[in-house]
Amino acid sequence: MTTPPPAAERDYPVHWEADVVLRDGGIAHVRPIAPDDAGRLVSFYEQVSDESKYYRFFAPYPRLSDRDVHRFTHHDYRDRVGLAALVGGEFIATVRYDRTDDGEAEVAFLVQDAHQGRGVASALMEHIAAVARERGIRRFIAEVLPANRKMIKVFTDAGYTQQRSFTDGVVRLECDLEPTERSLAVMRAREQRAEARSVQRLLAPSSVAVIGTGRRPGSVGRGVLRHIVAGGYTGRVHAVNRSFPEDLRTLDPEGVPAHRSVAEIPESIDLAVVAVPADNVAEVVAECGRHGVLGLLVVSSGYAESGAEGLRRQRALVRQAHSYGMRVIGPNAFGILNSAEDVRLNASLSPETPDAGRLGLFTQSGAIGIALLSGLRRRGAGLSSFVSAGNRADVSGNDILQFWYDDPATDVALLYLETLGNPRKFYRLARRTAAVKPVVVVKGARHSSAAPPGHAVPATRIPDSTVSALLRQAGVIRTDTVTELLDTGLLLSCRPLPAGPRVAILGNSESLGLLTYDACLTAGLEPGLPLDLTTAAGPGDFRAALTAALADPAHDAVVVTAIPRVGSDLAEEPGTGDDAALADALRAAAEEAGAGKPVVIVHTALEAMGTRLAAARIPAYGAAERAVKALAQAAGYARWRRDAQAPGRVPQFEDVDEAGACQDVTRSLDEAGEPAGDTHGVTLGDFAAAALLARYGIAVRPTLPAPGIDAALEAAGRLGYPVALKTTAPHLRHRADLGGVRLDIADPDDLRRAFGELTARLGKPEELHLVVQAMAPRGVDTVVRATVDPAAGAVLSFGIAGAPSELLDDMAHRLVPATDRDVAELVRSIKAAPLLFGWRGAEPVDTGALEELLLRVSLLVDDLPEVVSVDLEPVVVAPAGLTVLGASVRLARPPARTDLGPRALSSF
Repeated sequence: MTTPPPAAERDYPVHWEADVVLRDGGIAHVRPIAPDDAGRLVSFYEQVSDESKYYRFFAPYPRLSDRDVHRFTHHDYRDRVGLAALVGGEFIATVRYDRTDDGEAEVAFLVQDAHQGRGVASALMEHIAAVARERGIRRFIAEVLPANRKMIKVFTDAGYTQQRSFTDGVVRLECDLEPTERSLAVMRAREQRAEARSVQRLLAPSSVAVIGTGRRPGSVGRGVLRHIVAGGYTGRVHAVNRSFPEDLRTLDPEGVPAHRSVAEIPESIDLAVVAVPADNVAEVVAECGRHGVLGLLVVSSGYAESGAEGLRRQRALVRQAHSYGMRVIGPNAFGILNSAEDVRLNASLSPETPDAGRLGLFTQSGAIGIALLSGLRRRGAGLSSFVSAGNRADVSGNDILQFWYDDPATDVALLYLETLGNPRKFYRLARRTAAVKPVVVVKGARHSSAAPPGHAVPATRIPDSTVSALLRQAGVIRTDTVTELLDTGLLLSCRPLPAGPRVAILGNSESLGLLTYDACLTAGLEPGLPLDLTTAAGPGDFRAALTAALADPAHDAVVVTAIPRVGSDLAEEPGTGDDAALADALRAAAEEAGAGKPVVIVHTALEAMGTRLAAARIPAYGAAERAVKALAQAAGYARWRRDAQAPGRVPQFEDVDEAGACQDVTRSLDEAGEPAGDTHGVTLGDFAAAALLARYGIAVRPTLPAPGIDAALEAAGRLGYPVALKTTAPHLRHRADLGGVRLDIADPDDLRRAFGELTARLGKPEELHLVVQAMAPRGVDTVVRATVDPAAGAVLSFGIAGAPSELLDDMAHRLVPATDRDVAELVRSIKAAPLLFGWRGAEPVDTGALEELLLRVSLLVDDLPEVVSVDLEPVVVAPAGLTVLGASVRLARPPARTDLGPRALSSF
């Protein structure tokens, strides 16, 4: 009778599996090595060079013995763990650790020579380190031959704290696995380069195969092929359809080589456009994978947008493509465009495209993509690249942001999004990108609790107002409509950012000038009084006035308003006659002044003359409100850019007991029997919540239970009068309108009277959970909350207690961890903030103490991933100090992986 393996070995850790983008943009699948991988391991080892084997084992080691194979494929997934990177179902690299001591393990890597230099070992280092931390290992030990410089570099470049020594001809590396600022920065820089490269391979292929190209015009595949050819694509194009006759050599009238399968193409293919029925896609993907295709654009429909079976097929598509190292745009995609002169790719369903320009455009909707491309063409705006990702099962807006971040051809990033996919990552990437170039977003489905068809994303509980606040914190410009998206993007791509909110207004219509003036005030700008040039003004008058306004240091931007000059031919074509002369005059004035200030034109006719004004980088709008709103967005973004140069810091407090708090949390979850990954969690009792908060220097004013009048009197005597009597029953908590609180109880008689009134009004004492609490100094009642949303991550929130926060939703929000600058803005950004700063003669309260409390709550939630909710209400902020009167804390086991974990593509 054989002894069964330990429980840890029987439980395969599926959550360690991940798809990772490598340095060259390809995909590898990382997963634990299992007993049935013996054949793969032997085959892998046979393809490793003798030199690499020597570096691994410090001696000639031509083959693995049966004992080696068994040892390297049988793990307990705790003290002995092995991970492999796979492409096409075969091992290309392995890593393993063996625990040698409590908290310490030896680690070793082996990478196939053909895949060295792709960043495989670095990716495996991230994943094996995360596994080790999960299993209680805090340090890796590695012994490396001095000549094995590549492996030494893997450790030294990881960013972890480490020590190096040299003994007996071997380099000994000791690596602490606790993430550091440098290790996170290294990981995210690698992530950016890899994901940007994966998108670049899709947008700038040297060869394209369109699979599913019919011989007759009208099919989707034939349409995409025609657009590729007509657009002047500089690479090689192939048409593929298994129904082609065997003797067909080219597909007329496109004249491109025709093939019955990808396998028949005599060269490598970078991008395959898949336009076959969904039932046939899996066969096509396998054929592309075997041929070494780098990426797929799947325009085929019939996936998650069609229901549960389609969602299953969609996930299988992504898994299959990734297994061959390919990324996927789509399915149900509208297509991609790249206007670069050396590419000129139109692999989309759009026959017409905008000219080359500086705007990057991403959309999750084909219909919206059509509208945006049409709008760009009408306004003479240029495009650098365009991706319409359909169900975006793999490549998403996050990937495109990674590409645009350092793409020299893109100055402004425009995105139409219906879901954020991985919001934590989106906020992080958007903030980094916004620091160097504007990111403008319009979000559809903003008031819908369900994801649009085809989008498989984590559910979110946070309202759209919170999403807007978090986007603002990240520097994202959010617009309400696709028209505003283009309006704002056009202005940002045309002129420099305004240095401030001061706006000069000039034009030949007093009424239009006044409308512009009002619009500026509404948008939060600071307009000067409009300069009326009168309706008799000609192009020369406009030129002189604009030249003077641009030279005036009192103005940060200029809005020029114009109507057709009196006496001009109103029937003439826009862009001709007086309109053309006016456009030339404005362009000349702007060019003479240089690129110091933005100039915006409001003129219906000039909106059709974008090409005439494009050389001077002057945007034109048909309505004052649109022009001013775009200008206000630009001014707000410029202010965020200036503030981002001094983002603040996350302070550390000497009195914080993180270790003790971790012990409290673990004990509470163990006592509650909470399984890992459970989202329901456990709410701590008042005493346990207060004790946990105290570990972070957050004092909750104590309460004593008052189940009867005698207990209430004894409690008041211990605490000292005056006291408060209040109910803590869940159904009455935070319901001040029901009268469940009595304040300023001065003596025993007052307490008896208050006790009788509460029980007579609200119910029996045992139902009310009555408590007695010492009175706090008078001040402003506020609310401090931190909530971990499954999609957005940890969010810190603040508001004034009562009607402002509950009725008017006057709450401000910031992502955790919050900096000192974040919390200062948080306190001042709510509409009711004047109540804190001496409104109507009241004494200002201690906002410094309030900001410190917010920072401590942020730090607690950031340090302890098990804390999923903290609710402090009310927090009475007095002129000196503050008092936390009520606290609720909820715990849950954290998910196995977070955005702080190793690089991995989303599994949704």
